[in-house]
Amino acid sequence: MDVDQANHLKGATIAEKEERGSWGGRFEFFLSCLGYAIGLGNVWRFPYLCYRNGGATFLIPYVIMLVVAGLPLFFLELALGQFASEGPITVWKVSPAFHGIGVAMVTINGMVCIYYNVIISYAIYYMFVSFVNLDGSVPWKSCDNPWNTNSCRTSYPPLHTMNETSKMDMLSSELYNKDCVLSLLGRISIMFNNTFTDFTQLNSSMVLNDATKECRIRYTSPSAEYWERHVLRLHEADGFGDMGNISLKNAACLVVAWLIIFACIMKGIKTSGKVVYFTATFPYIILVVLLVRGLTLEGCEKGITFYMTPQVHRLKEAKVWGDAATQIFFSLGAGFGSLLTMSSYNKFKNNCERDAVIVAIINCATSVFAGFAIFSLLGFMAHTTNQDVESMVDQGPGLAFIAYPEGIAQLPVSPLWAFLFFFMLLTIGIGTQFVMMETLISGVSDIFPRFLRKHKTPFTAICCLMGFLLGLPQVTKGGIYMLTLMDWYSGSYNLMLVALAEIICLMYVYPLVGWFWPRGGNRRSLLPFMEDIEMMIGHKPNPYWVINWVFLTPVVIIFILIVSATQYTPANYGDYKFPPWAEGIGWWMVVAPVAMILLVMAIQVCRKGMLKAFSPTQSWGPALPEDQTGNYASLGSANGTMPQVTSVKMAEKPSDSIGVENKAFFTNIM
Repeated sequence: MDVDQANHLKGATIAEKEERGSWGGRFEFFLSCLGYAIGLGNVWRFPYLCYRNGGATFLIPYVIMLVVAGLPLFFLELALGQFASEGPITVWKVSPAFHGIGVAMVTINGMVCIYYNVIISYAIYYMFVSFVNLDGSVPWKSCDNPWNTNSCRTSYPPLHTMNETSKMDMLSSELYNKDCVLSLLGRISIMFNNTFTDFTQLNSSMVLNDATKECRIRYTSPSAEYWERHVLRLHEADGFGDMGNISLKNAACLVVAWLIIFACIMKGIKTSGKVVYFTATFPYIILVVLLVRGLTLEGCEKGITFYMTPQVHRLKEAKVWGDAATQIFFSLGAGFGSLLTMSSYNKFKNNCERDAVIVAIINCATSVFAGFAIFSLLGFMAHTTNQDVESMVDQGPGLAFIAYPEGIAQLPVSPLWAFLFFFMLLTIGIGTQFVMMETLISGVSDIFPRFLRKHKTPFTAICCLMGFLLGLPQVTKGGIYMLTLMDWYSGSYNLMLVALAEIICLMYVYPLVGWFWPRGGNRRSLLPFMEDIEMMIGHKPNPYWVINWVFLTPVVIIFILIVSATQYTPANYGDYKFPPWAEGIGWWMVVAPVAMILLVMAIQVCRKGMLKAFSPTQSWGPALPEDQTGNYASLGSANGTMPQVTSVKMAEKPSDSIGVENKAFFTNIM
């Protein structure tokens, strides 16, 4: 090969890298990681888990799980994507047998994107409603609306201000079913070591005791009825058997949600890299505003005290540790392939170790900070309705679209606060959603670069259209059941198994193959991926990373799986238990991505043989010739380029061979 031809091929390689895209600056990548990691789970799941698992005590296992599981996985995926400059599907040149990991990642991303944007569409709806009511009050503040029932209550009787006679009258007429209490007189007699034969013999303390909990008359809040009877219109559906018609207002908001995502990613990271300057920073402004306002409300101390009261004895419970590990795992987004995708657009020498540490710490700090803002509002709401903070706490959509709106409705100028809050949810959701969509689109585009990269915008439009169409069943009257099912299963056990497969590939298979069957004249290495990372950041990962990757992190993942399996409960929405066939669909969403890993591995072994299937391909290594040093110095020659040539003339037009649907993928991997 002469020098001109080598220079031409090298220029084509660089042109292909530029065609794929790269971040406009290091800060864009950092903010994208931050916006992706800080999602709706920070706002609606972490505070609930804190409450359920011992308040401030929960922070101890939370931080420990960050150190031994979340952070190591975060750095591992960033390093892998940055080193190879490849998307989640094509990056597995390191061991073609594990190519199914990338397929599983893209599949999981696709499933999660479908329902995640439906949640964003609900935030858009609430935001619009808040905006049009700026001159009045939010519609979920009162019980005087057409969708309200007789069970709707805006407040509860202030029992603590009543005398005993008035209190008993209120309990028997408004709050408890008197006949039900009479049927439990035997139980009450045993509990209080006395004999009661009539309701008049009881006092208020006896009636309010847990022994009569089943006799309480169940009331609903205006925000709960607004959510279920007006936004969802759930009462018009009958479970999975009859999910009703499509809600046009929700479908219209879903269109808006997908149009926003399309606008953010239609040009790839050229557009999404700019959007993150807003989506990653604006939520902090709103959280600060909500916290300041919340701390000035009467009763806020009840919420803060509840949030931060430690229960040290809870540390003995395996479930507390399991919840902490699960929250860290899903909060940082490991296993989705999104971290890998974002880092693949980095410059080779970027310090991804530093980025991983900073983003992980900010993510966890945001969860704790959001908890203060949220529980100050919940404390105010509990004070206003004369209830315990415990009764205000929920998770998921119940917290975002019932508890929060209920608390915000009590604020002065409530439509403005509601608009800002749901705008914050929108920006948080978009920051995560467009990264997941970019992962899906980039993963497929890397397989068919010649066609799809040249038609990035139309391909993105098609993906968004498919996401919209597949999301339509979730905006039917009973669509919340389908959304809950997908949320319950699509990104659950399968994500942990994908992450475990990543560690097995990079920390066990890659070193073993390199040690016993070194490629070319390369020297043997006990942990070759550590040397790959050293090429990028200038030093080998310290023992903390090595110990976690090789031992602690896989042990923690297996621990999460075991705890989750032993504490498994079927999916449900409120009191509605999903039918077995719906559970079957949920488990299919769990099994399908994992089955792809095993299926592809079996196919590769049959086609290539055991050794070749698990060995790195000839094209594994840094993408650009100038980065191909050390063990990868011969990579340029193997790929038809000559990194030693210094007089480079950039090809005016990429060679016809560039982008012929990824030759390395189809030849070496498939």
